[in-house]
Order: sequence, then structure tokens, then C-alpha cells
Amino acid sequence: MTQESEKLLTNLYNAFDPFYPLPAGDPQYVDCREVRGDGDIIEDLGRKIKLSQRMTCQLYAGHRGAGKSTELLRLQEYLQNQGCFVVYFAADDEDINPEDTEYTDILLACTRHLLESLRNANSKPLRDWMRDRWEDVKDLALTEVSFETLSLESQIAQFAKLTANVRTVPSLRQQIRDKINPHTTTLMDALNEFIVDAKKNLPDKSSQLAVIADNLDRIVPFSPDGKRSNLDEIFLDRTEQLKALDCHVIYTIPISMVYSNRATELINNYNDPQVLPMIMVQNPDGSTNEAGLAKIKELIEKRVKQVNPNQCLETGVFESRETLERLCLMSGGHVRNLLLMMQEAITRTEDLPITAKAAQRAITQARDVYRRTPEEGEWQILAKVSQTQRILNDEQHRNLLFSRCILEYRFYDEEGEMQPWYDVHPLIKGIKQFKDCLAQLQP
Repeated sequence: MTQESEKLLTNLYNAFDPFYPLPAGDPQYVDCREVRGDGDIIEDLGRKIKLSQRMTCQLYAGHRGAGKSTELLRLQEYLQNQGCFVVYFAADDEDINPEDTEYTDILLACTRHLLESLRNANSKPLRDWMRDRWEDVKDLALTEVSFETLSLESQIAQFAKLTANVRTVPSLRQQIRDKINPHTTTLMDALNEFIVDAKKNLPDKSSQLAVIADNLDRIVPFSPDGKRSNLDEIFLDRTEQLKALDCHVIYTIPISMVYSNRATELINNYNDPQVLPMIMVQNPDGSTNEAGLAKIKELIEKRVKQVNPNQCLETGVFESRETLERLCLMSGGHVRNLLLMMQEAITRTEDLPITAKAAQRAITQARDVYRRTPEEGEWQILAKVSQTQRILNDEQHRNLLFSRCILEYRFYDEEGEMQPWYDVHPLIKGIKQFKDCLAQLQP
């Protein structure tokens, strides 16, 4: 491999980073509304914030890795252009552990990021709240000093210390919750007092304030001791507290929650959660959706052009159009899966173009993840979904949605009605357990 080839492949590999949401206005962004059921986050969420005379609390869902963060960053830019100061944070970066999350963790995260983003506001209500509980929490913040001896900056930083320990120190996580949970109402009161002051003099001459809490959709659902699930406790039992912030709020939520038997409660409490479906690369009848396939190709091409504007996608990057399209179709329209397979194909390439063999190895590698994901009794469920393109409202189907074994697509029919439909991830369709179960359902 020449140095030039190695540099090109290195740049291409990094252009397909699957864990980097595109910032607003990025030239690599591809507008996929027409093949995602025509939904638009700016119309669906942004316009409600702009038009509402009262504070809104909205939920945003979709499969993990489908592109929600990229869309939320677009929304952030739109709102800022409309005179709204936006506090955006990805909760799992520094604040929560998705494997073990409770409502208190989210409230502390919101408090921490509002404090850090609105430094000109009067923080005294929150500092007073922390001071009154200092004897209970100072050990959990891993400090022994008295609160009064801390500088103003250090007093504010104690909220960040608590969220950091909630996320990274399992031995302290529940202890922090036990100390904070009885006082969440007073914390919310102090936070709202802070927000009211902040809104009087927002940065950038903004007139409204919004919080976007991203990546809460990564919270892993579980039911401790057979009780209500952690998702019920966060998004339903704590509805009034989630909605109590005196500003506009958007929370991401696991897609399995939207299709649970709690869906009606969610709608009653928050209005209808907005869902970002997959890019429809295939039609319900199994034929290729050419518009969706073109969008996936465009997504790849725009990233390639950032590295080499003169590189031809179908003959320069891939050895043939068939190799490119096979990789696109096997992604199921799931952006992160596509990016991961592109990176894997590039690692198996010494010189462009990517061969059919390298692409197949990437597909096989991705498929192996899905081979290990379904439990034994779920293969029959997947085969049934593949046949009916419907899902049942039960725990097994919700788990398969959460793990992206089942994908949701949307389109508008001739009467203008939105039609959701479901299919098994294309990678699963090549797995023997699935094929055996599907054969048993054949007449």
C-alpha cells in the first residue's frame, strides 16, 4: 500500500464515523424527509415551540443511530435563528449511565447544563439548595471542605461533580439518588427560580429558552423486581416534574416506549411523541425503493466528496454499482449500520475500489451482531413480522424494536394517510435461525 493510498483510506474511514452527529449546516447532511414519511423536525417540534404561548414539553423517538442527534442539532439552529436560546446536551456523554438511569439523574443533568450555559443568571437559589444539603452530599461529591469555603465557581461545579459520579461511579450512584430524591421538588423550585432570572437577560438577545436533552432514548429498559419499568418511572410517574421546567423542553425517548401499552398515557401527558423512522430503501412488497436507495447513495457520496471531490462512487470507491447497492440495501436504511459497514469495508481494503468480497465481509461482520441479539423464542416473532409487516403490543416486540432487530418505516398512501410498516432488519434475513422459522410459516 502506498502512502497516498493509506492516507486516502484513513480519511475515508474517519469520514464515516458512526458516532459523530453532523452539526447544523454540515455539507455532508442529506435531507431524507421524502423517504422517512415526510416528517420534519422543524415543523413537528420547532414550530410548536415558536407558536406556543405557554411552555411546551415534547418527546422525540426513533431507533438508536437513525440520525436523531443530527436532526436535533438542525432544530437547535432553527430555534436560535428564531430568537430562542437553546441548551442542548447529550445526556450519556457526562451525566447518565444508560444501563442504569432514574429520573433524579435527568433532573441533575438539566440543572448542571442550565447552570453552565447561563452563567450570567443569578445562581443563588441553586447554590442555597446545595448548601442546605451539603452535609448529606459532600461525601458523594468526593470532597470534605465546607460549602461556604468554596468559591462561587466551585459551588456551581458541585452539580457537575454529582452528575459525573452518577454516571461513572456505581457505588455512589444510588447513594446520590437516595439523598437527592426526597428533595427533587425543592430542587425544581430552585431551578425554576434560576430560569426565571435567566430569561430576563438571555444571551444573544434571545427571547425564549429551550432545553434539548438528547440520548435519553439510549436508556435500557428494565423492570426491577417485577415492578414498573424504569421507563414508566421516568416518563410517566414523573411526568409533572419533567414538564415543570419553566422553559421549552424536548426529551428523547426509547422507541419501545412509544409502542408500549403506555402509549396512550404518553399522548395524554405530552401529546403525540414524534418518531424518526428509517430511510425506506425497500417497499412493503419487497421491491427496492429507488428514491430511498438514492438517498443512501447520496449520504455515502457526500462523505466521499469531503475527502476526494473527484472520486467516482460507483467505479472509484466501489468496484461496481452492484457492490455499492448491496451494501446500501443491507443497512436497512439505518444510518449508523451503514456507516459501520462502510468503515469495516474500508479496513478490509488496501487500495480502492472496495471489492465485493470486502463489502461482503463487512456485511457478515454486521450480521454477526444481530445473530447474537434475539433470544431463542424471538426468531419466530421476527419471521412473523417479516410476513405480516406488523408488530404486536407486547414486551418481546418492544425489545426487538429497541435492539433494532425490527425497523419502522413510513410512507403516505394515495389518500394522503401516513402508513407505518415494520420489517426485520435485512441483516437478520440471512441468518439460519430466521430462515428456518420463516420456512415453517410458509404454506
